[in-house]
Amino acid sequence: MAVSDPRILVAYAGGTIGMKETAEGHVPVSGYLQKQMQELPPFQADDVPTYDIHEFDPLLDSSNMAPEDWLRIAEVIQEHYSTYDGFLVVHGTDTMAFTASALSFMLHPLDKPVVLTGAQLPLDETRTDAQGNLLTSLLLLGQYPDRLAGVHLCFDDRLYRGNRTTKVNADSFSAFASPNYPAVGTAGINLDVDWSLVPASESPARSPNITPLGEATVSTFRLFPGMEARHLDNLLSPPVQGVVLECFGSGNAPEEEAFLDTLRRATDRGVVLVAVTQPLRGTADLNLYATGQALAEAGVVSGYDMTTEAALAKLYYLFDHGYTAEAVRDQMQTNLRGELTPPDDVPPALGRARRRLARFR
Repeated sequence: MAVSDPRILVAYAGGTIGMKETAEGHVPVSGYLQKQMQELPPFQADDVPTYDIHEFDPLLDSSNMAPEDWLRIAEVIQEHYSTYDGFLVVHGTDTMAFTASALSFMLHPLDKPVVLTGAQLPLDETRTDAQGNLLTSLLLLGQYPDRLAGVHLCFDDRLYRGNRTTKVNADSFSAFASPNYPAVGTAGINLDVDWSLVPASESPARSPNITPLGEATVSTFRLFPGMEARHLDNLLSPPVQGVVLECFGSGNAPEEEAFLDTLRRATDRGVVLVAVTQPLRGTADLNLYATGQALAEAGVVSGYDMTTEAALAKLYYLFDHGYTAEAVRDQMQTNLRGELTPPDDVPPALGRARRRLARFR
């Protein structure tokens, strides 16, 4: 049923968007973002939905975000779920993709929209992306509160599925990309959404359950030329439970025996090792080359086309949800929240190209 007068809760966690210039540089100031939004006419326009702002204390630079801060955001959404029709999380850009991925796993079931946004420059700057990002996000939430389910990220006139995003540029207003999944919506003259890319509502309207993240011991490791097994020894030592391996190309790594032995020993201890690809686009297919197959034989599982952010959040979620290591390995290769493209869903032309390459293993 369409929502006639949607109400939106703005969960203001911090970030550049609401900072104020001082003698010590830009700093977050309590109440400053709210004051500016109240004074700028576009935020009072008739087509902007009714919104309230919940400001976090303290306001955080997103570089300081930790799993307990993800929980604070999730709890605010859960607490106000029945009162509001959509939620806008205003967040710093540096770790926004991590938070978007985490919330997509933490909040379940989710039949209302949660949109994250922020800005590269503060709202009080003359030439800023902040006003456009805030207004576009609010208008999307106001226009589609009954259809736009799930966690999304809105930036620079693009709406992305949250757990498909990564920050790709520190100096441009086009700061985010969704390398392996199309943009869900675009903001031009109209606000257009491709509804085939939006997850269906997961349940009748009710407050979602929260799985807190952060108890598990998980990490990431980026492979590099010349690395040695000892580089991984400490990382894979107890009490570590899972590691995202950022591999070369399509999920490749050195066929160096000491390195592979380190992976095997970790797997035997129950550590879950997940391969993702370092390039922005593409998938980690461990069956494609001999080097990838060696990883699979050492116990590494493919994360397919997941971002590092999504893979890390998913490891947290599965271990903190109480899954065994074997179940985590299986679930890491299963699409739970739209975070990966299952191998059976790969476009036929791409699948044929991969099979041709596989002949050269």
